[in-house]
Amino acid sequence: MSTVEESEIGADVEVAITFKDLGVTDVLCETCESLKWKNPTKIQKEAIPVALQGKDIIGLAETGSGKTGAFAIPILQALLENPQRYFALILTPTRELAFQISEQIEALGSNIGVKCAVIVGGMDMMAQSLMLAKKPHIIIATPGRLVDHLENTKGFSLRNLKVLVMDEADRILNMDFEEEVDKILKVIPRERRTFLFSATMTKKVQKLHRASLVDPVRVEVSTKFQTVEQLHQYYIFIPVKYKDVYLVHILNEMAGNSFMVFMATCNSTIRVALLLRNLGLDAIPLHGQMTQNKRLAALNKFKSKSRSILISTDVSSRGLDIPHVDVVINFDMPTHSKDYIHRVGRTARAGRSGKAITFVTQYDIELYQRIEQLISKKLPLYHVEDDEVMCLQERVSEAQRLAKMNMKDLGDKKGKRTLDDDEEGAMGVRRKNISKHKGNKSKKFKKK
Repeated sequence: MSTVEESEIGADVEVAITFKDLGVTDVLCETCESLKWKNPTKIQKEAIPVALQGKDIIGLAETGSGKTGAFAIPILQALLENPQRYFALILTPTRELAFQISEQIEALGSNIGVKCAVIVGGMDMMAQSLMLAKKPHIIIATPGRLVDHLENTKGFSLRNLKVLVMDEADRILNMDFEEEVDKILKVIPRERRTFLFSATMTKKVQKLHRASLVDPVRVEVSTKFQTVEQLHQYYIFIPVKYKDVYLVHILNEMAGNSFMVFMATCNSTIRVALLLRNLGLDAIPLHGQMTQNKRLAALNKFKSKSRSILISTDVSSRGLDIPHVDVVINFDMPTHSKDYIHRVGRTARAGRSGKAITFVTQYDIELYQRIEQLISKKLPLYHVEDDEVMCLQERVSEAQRLAKMNMKDLGDKKGKRTLDDDEEGAMGVRRKNISKHKGNKSKKFKKK
């Protein structure tokens, strides 16, 4: 192997380590190769050999570091040696992450016929009970819905479980799943292997590891919070009342890219999505009040590139791997500085480059300073011509007015559960608006 290739693998220039060197069996090495996983990531190098020795693990690694492979490969190898139904349980904090882990495990286990079941809220209990009745090898679940099945689904038990994984353990406990996790720990065998993966070691995670792991090996690949070098981060200081106008300007300036725009509330995701649609931009909302099917549909539209702008709450800031995200915009500042790391980690993944722009208003200065402190970096200012931006104000004000009417219509139709709308009905106003302005459509976003 050439020295160039070696130096690409890690900062500490060393001979490239392969999955085979870590003790991974041939059939899984072949699958890794077909998935274009050429060499193990840092967390995989550290965790896989320890896991293959049958030890419990506490893995601390930043977002986008290849954690899923670090626990999935040892589980599949153990499953090959000892085929068994209900072999492993993987707990995750969010539904989207559960589906993503399932996709990766099914891809990794495609040559060995592994069966997975995803058990999350927002889906039909009966359909899930039928999936569990088929006795899958691996269950990927959110804690709340798993407890529902353990208590209510006849014949379902995890008495013979061999491996428990908690992915994003800090987030599972921060979302106050403590009670559910305790219930799950009571009904699974004490003699099992446990893998705890977390971005941070919080007090709650420490308490959990004392309660549920036996002589764990701590695997840590990143002690301080950091963002990848290929990520270009900027801030933009703007008056709060012109945030919408600046957003439209940036989306227009960078047209052709794929955007994730992070908002603070479910309401603002739907408002901004409607606002952008009224201006002819193909935005789609994603937030926690949507039904699970609509959340998956929104994600799929974005992943398949039929929509280029995903307006989302922090529900999609963790763990989701959408390779083609070019720009992350923090429309609303995250309340917790650590969430900033997770949000901007949606772009510049797997060696690609990406941009992150954070909107800072007169009310966000303290929060912004905390972020700079956390990442030990002063961010450069993103330059825009204010005069050019303000040319859009009239059009944006009209779109805001229409979005407000849209939201009122949606509220009248279905009550408060309407914040999940990506329906064609919501596009009606946009169409009306576009036809109304057809005469000056060509100069919609033209610079002066």
